[in-house]
Amino acid sequence: RTSRALRHKIIARHRAYHGNTAGAMAATGQAERKIGFGPQPPGYLHVPPPYPYRASTDPETHCADVVRQLDETISFEGSETVAAFIAEPVMSGGGVLVPPEAYLKGVREVCDKHGVLLILDEVVSGFGRTGAMFGHQHYGVTPDIITMAKGLTSGYQPLGACVVTADVFDRFRGDADAFPGKVETTLPKRLQHFRQINTYGGHPVACAVALKNLEIIEREQLVERAASTGDFLTSTLERDIGDHPNVGEVRGKGLLIGVELVKDRATKEPLDEPAANAIVARCADAGVVIGRNGSTIPGLGNVLILAPPFVITEDECVRLSGAIRDALQG
Repeated sequence: RTSRALRHKIIARHRAYHGNTAGAMAATGQAERKIGFGPQPPGYLHVPPPYPYRASTDPETHCADVVRQLDETISFEGSETVAAFIAEPVMSGGGVLVPPEAYLKGVREVCDKHGVLLILDEVVSGFGRTGAMFGHQHYGVTPDIITMAKGLTSGYQPLGACVVTADVFDRFRGDADAFPGKVETTLPKRLQHFRQINTYGGHPVACAVALKNLEIIEREQLVERAASTGDFLTSTLERDIGDHPNVGEVRGKGLLIGVELVKDRATKEPLDEPAANAIVARCADAGVVIGRNGSTIPGLGNVLILAPPFVITEDECVRLSGAIRDALQG
């Protein structure tokens, strides 16, 4: 990008989780993970995510509003100082926030308008979790950078990866001729290569596990299975608990599903964390392990998170939904 030497700011979203190391934690928008670990590295900003359930307007208007807030934030900061915007296609640990269909396209347009890179964090949503190989494929956008891990090996080996466009990759080589009109690198020739390597990068065992894992995912059509089974589980949950007075919303994509718990459906007052923890504990007592969005936003740890294995059966989905229904009854 032109004048890229000035670009150092990263914009992320409130409620998002991107990691625990210094830079990733600074990008993370979960206050309760940061309290006691400040000050954070400078240069990181946060904007609201789309959250239709708690919006005061219809989803389309709400979508336009949050995209506009990103646009304004970049302008207010000086677009020439903003390097990238990072987001999960479907926010996971922050409460399974599913964006309106037009959101990521709007974000892509804003990033292009300001010359800002779009980074999509597919660590959770990648490799089939949402019913597509990658979460952003639901929304018809192409990011500049994708981060991935978790599903890359299905957790059998630790492995993360970063995928970039050819345009981004080539800039590490400092080849000004490849980019007419762009600013030439100020790096000395000896440093015009990718130097961010580490001891265990590309570890052959982890990479072998990843390749076999991806082979199994494709051979057994687990992405398609996550889509169809996710639809079944969501509809089963809506049937079993959708009208419960403490359930505000059931939402998700594929086999990444959130159940937002409330004290009152009319006011949408969040259920307090001890009560939400009790529901999780009663499910565990029934032999069903579910999660909750813990250590995120003060007062909003009220979303049950369901991310079962892709091989979960319909009978097991019925059991899972029934356990939550029974746990809600106390």
